[in-house]
Amino acid sequence: MDRERLDAHDKMPPAIEAYLQTHGWSFSKKMCLFAVGRMKGRDGKNIEPLSKEQVEKLLKTYEIVLEHDNGYDSVYVANMAKADYWQSSIVDEQQLALFVKDYIDDRDAYPGMPFTRYFADLIGSGTNVPWEDVL
Repeated sequence: MDRERLDAHDKMPPAIEAYLQTHGWSFSKKMCLFAVGRMKGRDGKNIEPLSKEQVEKLLKTYEIVLEHDNGYDSVYVANMAKADYWQSSIVDEQQLALFVKDYIDDRDAYPGMPFTRYFADLIGSGTNVPWEDVL
């Protein structure tokens, strides 16, 4: 890999700090769209993303209430699960909804866990985000 890790710097770039000051360790709509737009399914093709409304409808259909959702975190998690686990360990919409619940409301979790883990992936892969565009 020829990209430098983002944690090679002592201080976060100002645009990242601005994002965190505005949204905390959660996905904003624009950040979620950026992240989900880069997701590929098991077939290597970009996924057809689920919108916030679709995720909310999915959860409601199976009478699932999230206790610790914030911003667009559940939308990111649903799409991540769709990209990485759909038709493998998650084979239907009910399992997808249950996965979102398990991930968001995990007892071992901490506030902002979905975004923190995504941020760690950005660091490790050296992926640059147009932070000004996702504010």
